[in-house]
Amino acid sequence: MPQFVDLSSTLKPSPEGTPPYLRVDVEYHDHQAGAKQVQALLKVPPSALRNGEGWAVEIITRLGTHDVTHIDAPYHYNSTIQGQPALTIDQLPLEWFFSDGVVLNMTHKEKGDPVTVEDIRQELARIKYTLKPLDIVMVRTDQDKFYDTPDYMFRGPGVTAEATVWMYEQGVRVMGIDAWGWDEPLDLQAQKAMAAGGKPGIFWAAHQVDLPYAQIERLMNLAQLPPTGFKVACFPLKVQGGSAGPARVVAILED
Repeated sequence: MPQFVDLSSTLKPSPEGTPPYLRVDVEYHDHQAGAKQVQALLKVPPSALRNGEGWAVEIITRLGTHDVTHIDAPYHYNSTIQGQPALTIDQLPLEWFFSDGVVLNMTHKEKGDPVTVEDIRQELARIKYTLKPLDIVMVRTDQDKFYDTPDYMFRGPGVTAEATVWMYEQGVRVMGIDAWGWDEPLDLQAQKAMAAGGKPGIFWAAHQVDLPYAQIERLMNLAQLPPTGFKVACFPLKVQGGSAGPARVVAILED
């Protein structure tokens, strides 16, 4: 039997104090509420239900497409990519989202020291692997341990634009990271962009490299995986016109 490793965060209500633009809110309706709904809708009394219980239901009242483990579509980065309308999440080929997985261990990298092409080359040499088209490459930084902390979005090394382009040139179309975002943390990006007088190409540099690729952000549990030798399934929700889709990302290891 294959072994499955869950690489996704849990969709759950956000802690108190989470800014509104980052919040996830879920309403939980228990079996007693379900029994009342059955009676109201169908006139069936609770006595007709096993243990007097109706259906349990959850209602997601607030969920941004980027607020849990998710996959960014090219449309998230810019309205056009390479002179063409950028593809939305519902337009991306399904073949991208089930393929061989590769974990690049970048746990030695700290904030302010983003992952470079040379870092990736060295890691690939260490694990004795050559990237091939449609490999799903995941950068391990171990920032997932801080997922529920207030400063999670400002942690991690991020990945350079040059490294993003290099992986794309190897045929990679889906690349991910176990941190809040693919680029360097937003505060560092902002500082560098302002120091350069607001020159484009510094803030959100890896996102806006003008390439039609997809990113997985907020991965979990990459430490449980070997560098290679497994499949990844990471199908995003089919959000019409969406810049991203929440995803249940799973690694599948054969015995």
